[in-house]
Amino acid sequence: MDKKNKSDLDWKSLLSDESYRVTRQSGTERPFSGKYWDFNENGRYICICCKTPLFESDTKFDAGCGWPSFFLPIDNDSIDEIPDYSHGMTRTEVKCSKCDAHLGHVFNDGPKPTGLRYCINSVSLDFEKNE
Repeated sequence: MDKKNKSDLDWKSLLSDESYRVTRQSGTERPFSGKYWDFNENGRYICICCKTPLFESDTKFDAGCGWPSFFLPIDNDSIDEIPDYSHGMTRTEVKCSKCDAHLGHVFNDGPKPTGLRYCINSVSLDFEKNE
């Protein structure tokens, strides 16, 4: 299920309007509005589009920014980091490496041990609870 095999119409039929806007059009949900910003279950966060595992719950932390924040992906091969110069800013965009879904951005102001803050839109994620 990679992006190359799906049309915009396919993605629109599989995703909510908001998930489509964020993941396929590089949008951003409003801070403190997503279902996972203040969510503390044990499990893992997966890509809403292709179900690729992205982040474990034990790497999630409260950054106070209003979006789910993580200091480490499950696997560096599951995400792509791309320079983003949009909106007059210099940032690093985070995308799912399997389906090219826009997830959010990564910043260098996170906690130890990595010092990274993966600031991820809730609507780009789904959650699998640990059994």
